[in-house]
Amino acid sequence: MRIHFTVIGLAGLFLMGACNGAKNSATRKGTTVKDPVVLEQRADSLFFAAQRSKMMGDYRTALTQYSDYLRLNKNNATVYYEMARLFLEGQNLPLTLSFARRAAAMDTSNRWFQVTLADAYAVNAQFDSAAIVFGKLSTKYPDNDDYLFNRAILLSKANKPAAALVVLNQLEDKIGVVEELVYQKQKLLLKMSLVDEAAAEIQKLINTNPQETRYYHLLAEVYDANDRIPEAKAIYDTILARDPDNPRALIALAGYEKKAGNTAGYWQYLTRSFANSTYSIDEKIAYVYPYLQMTQLDSTKLHDGLQLTSLIVKAHPDDAKGYALRGDMYSQADMLDSAQQNYKKALSLDSTRFSVWYQMMWIYSRKEDPKALLALSNTVTERFPKEFMGYYFKGVASFLLQQYSAAISSLNTALEIGNGERKFNADIYSLLGDAYHAIGQHAQSDSSYEHALLIRPKDALVLNNYSYYLSLRGENLERAAQMSKESLEIEPESPTYMDTYAWVLFRQDKFEEAKQWIEKALQYPEAQQNPNVLEHYGDILFNLKDVTKAVQYWQLAKEKGATSVGLTRKIAEKKYIQ
Repeated sequence: MRIHFTVIGLAGLFLMGACNGAKNSATRKGTTVKDPVVLEQRADSLFFAAQRSKMMGDYRTALTQYSDYLRLNKNNATVYYEMARLFLEGQNLPLTLSFARRAAAMDTSNRWFQVTLADAYAVNAQFDSAAIVFGKLSTKYPDNDDYLFNRAILLSKANKPAAALVVLNQLEDKIGVVEELVYQKQKLLLKMSLVDEAAAEIQKLINTNPQETRYYHLLAEVYDANDRIPEAKAIYDTILARDPDNPRALIALAGYEKKAGNTAGYWQYLTRSFANSTYSIDEKIAYVYPYLQMTQLDSTKLHDGLQLTSLIVKAHPDDAKGYALRGDMYSQADMLDSAQQNYKKALSLDSTRFSVWYQMMWIYSRKEDPKALLALSNTVTERFPKEFMGYYFKGVASFLLQQYSAAISSLNTALEIGNGERKFNADIYSLLGDAYHAIGQHAQSDSSYEHALLIRPKDALVLNNYSYYLSLRGENLERAAQMSKESLEIEPESPTYMDTYAWVLFRQDKFEEAKQWIEKALQYPEAQQNPNVLEHYGDILFNLKDVTKAVQYWQLAKEKGATSVGLTRKIAEKKYIQ
């Protein structure tokens, strides 16, 4: 039994009505046609054309043809009915109701017109009116139980639970105890805060079929939802007496033990349920997944989550899902080797899950292993050529291996696939900017950075890199200074961004300001070990006429591994060389 809110248009039953309805004269292009035979032929032609259009799925044309028909004959209820169904299909709810009313008023004896009117009332949230229509239908057609059931459901939607309950009781008296009726009745009783009465309804199902465990669960859930925990526990104990390995009962009892602070009891019930191989792995994963989300806030959840995933893979050793979730747990905790091991196992069992391949690529990128990442991403792009992230990671690996042209090709392919989220597209454009810069294609580099900033205008990394590369070329220095300063507003404690801003100021011949900013950067230990920052400081000092100190920092930069062209000459000749 179900609510019938979609009635297939029984057009074939009404063709005679369509063809034999009263015909009116019409005016077309200024010419009045009076011959009734011509009018009837034209109307019939339009009706059958509309029926064909509807059958072909061309609802817009069908509506136009039905409308043209109504200009010739406004007295055919079937056409109003057909148009109401089409408007309902197109979600034009006001017109659905308007045309359904017209059809039902013109032919009160046609039950399908009345059902469509009830549907129209219902989709327009006029549930009382819809219930009235189904009430009349149930009186006229007492053998159709669906009409009575639909009336009850609509009364419930109209927030009239008592009236709905009366109708459901009438139906139950007629057809007996039926699961769906009982389910609807207990919902209404709970809505009216009649918990004992709701429980009594479910007990009727149990009495009818005491072997059906689902009914016991439903009864326990009613008690649980209304904080009647002792009664709920008693029902779950009854279930376990009948089925000692019932996982849902074990999970529920585990929850009660956890709330009571009985950790040992909690794990005892939980271990029993998760050890059950007949308990769906999907349900187990759904239970454990929140632990994955909670590990960021509570590190103790990692231990619990790993213990549960261990039980999952033990019960389901040949299912990739458990290993994938276990890999997610380890990845979240930055235990990358363990995560990688579990992801590999998952892929050995099911190589079709792109999400696991993605996690593997992500791990290789986090482990800064570009060779392994390139090999893996090559495999991924072969297996999943329509997944843009494979090409993105392939581009990352190629860039890190200084294979810039290959990186550019892969990154552009990722963009061409076009199924990435905007935030990922910003990452792609950002890396493209770096790659184009590396091969001296500055126009393409600048364009890529501009695209990235259109998507993510507050990306400090893009602002920093773009401004630094502009300063190296000595181009658009005002824009470079503005972007560099903005990156520092976003991340004010970044010595890298301080160094960039100092270098932009240096290229603008603002040496004193440049000195202030690079000295701020050098307060951070990582900057003190960075050969580029040390060399920049030497360049700034030289242009402030502090040659001795400049040479000292150039020499220190060289000792730290600086490889810039001209550094050796700077030291030897004791002068700045651009």
